[in-house]
Amino acid sequence: MKNIMFKKHRLSIIAVSLLAVFASAAVQARKDDMDVDRLTNNLNQLAADPTLGTYAQADQALAREAISQLTQASSRERPHALYIAQRRVDQAKAEAQLQASQRQLNQLDQENAQLQLERSRIDATSAQQQLDIQRMQYQISQQETMRLQAQGQEAADQAAQAKAEAEQARKLAAAQSRVAAAARRQADLAAKAAKALRSQMQDQSSPSNSSGGGK
Repeated sequence: MKNIMFKKHRLSIIAVSLLAVFASAAVQARKDDMDVDRLTNNLNQLAADPTLGTYAQADQALAREAISQLTQASSRERPHALYIAQRRVDQAKAEAQLQASQRQLNQLDQENAQLQLERSRIDATSAQQQLDIQRMQYQISQQETMRLQAQGQEAADQAAQAKAEAEQARKLAAAQSRVAAAARRQADLAAKAAKALRSQMQDQSSPSNSSGGGK
């Protein structure tokens, strides 16, 4: 009788232990599913983001692969797999933000180059107009000198007119120098604008090429 009771008691203990093990395994399984769901949702939110979703495609693919490996990991390998998956998701988001910032900087650089180029065009037009005015004034000065000489003015008047003509010649040379300087500046800014445009086109054609550093 005692043996039967002892066996029943022992069976009860074993049954309770098995239930505890199963319950612990079920809790752990639910926790595992929550980790996978959380990482998957974070990655899906990044992919659906209208600003960041198109960037860091390679890093996003690595993160999805890490999540897939997490779902297949054994209980012994799971902590390491969870760490890797979390880091991959974080890295994909950080890389996408970095690429978006770089794209914005490139756009700002291009806009600034375009503004500077337009400013240089205005400066060049202004310098050309000043040059045209100086040429007209120089021609008027020459015509006045010829008129005075034809009328036989005094030598003093001729000297004064010659001085005025020399002054006009100096202004003309200065205006020509400004035009040349403006043209050089315009050419430099045009080259910078073209370089910024090429950089933007490269970013648009391959938004995820710079993500290799996060692997």
